[in-house]
Amino acid sequence: MSFDERGVASLPAARSSSSEERAAAPRRAASLLAWAGGEGASAAGADGADQRFGARTVLLGLLLPGILVAVWWSVTTFTDISAVILPSPEQVVLAGVELAENGLLSTYILISLQRVLLGFTIGASVGLALGALVGLSRVASQLLSPMLGALRAVPSLAWVPLLIIYLGIFEESKVTLIAIGAAFPVFTTVAGALRHVDPHLVEAGRAFGLGPGRLLTIVQLPAVVPSIVSGLRLALAQAWLFLVAAELIASSMGLGFLLTDSQYNGRVDRIFLAIILLAVLGKTSDALIGIGERALLKRWG
Repeated sequence: MSFDERGVASLPAARSSSSEERAAAPRRAASLLAWAGGEGASAAGADGADQRFGARTVLLGLLLPGILVAVWWSVTTFTDISAVILPSPEQVVLAGVELAENGLLSTYILISLQRVLLGFTIGASVGLALGALVGLSRVASQLLSPMLGALRAVPSLAWVPLLIIYLGIFEESKVTLIAIGAAFPVFTTVAGALRHVDPHLVEAGRAFGLGPGRLLTIVQLPAVVPSIVSGLRLALAQAWLFLVAAELIASSMGLGFLLTDSQYNGRVDRIFLAIILLAVLGKTSDALIGIGERALLKRWG
């Protein structure tokens, strides 16, 4: 650095450099904060996801169900237990084939899947909005948390009579009930996660001039992506649970209807079939969210 007699020759350059640094500070802050809040979780999540989808993991995951089916087959084959109490795996498969030949199996599956996806999407969106509001605002937390906590404790079947009165016995009441079930897990996890975002990251973002919107998208959301995904998984599982209650509302189709109708008709083989289908569909949808989690972690990392 050179100076003239008065020592001021370098000042314009210094000021220019300082201005450029201030202009670039938010970009550097964004990169630094995004890395600090998400890259470690992203790498860990990506590694874990790769392991989950490995062949060894899949085989281990299928081991216990395979053992249970083998024990089930052995019990029904080598003992005198009545098929009315415990049907064999073959009888359950034949019950599915019978429904498929009548064109009912695919209809029941698609109807239930449609109800779950609609209710889950609506409920998760509402839960995410409320969770963000409560997690980021102390006033909103004090205002909304007591009421939402009380509503969360209401059993699913308690909503059924009210929904029938207000919305009738058609799809609206069923989807609304599933949405109620899906909203609360997302709300709880997102609100709790946003309250516990590292305050040093938030303060650093503010110090670098990030406004509330950029602070949310660059710092806070990346920090809570794993919690959001956990909330979505819980919400999806809750949506499948609420499906059975929803299909008690004067339903004539769906896997929940298949359960209750089979109970009244004494078709235990169809009850087993419905339970297995619900388990498979629930696990498949959860695995799809896991794939989405990998994409989110890469994006925010």
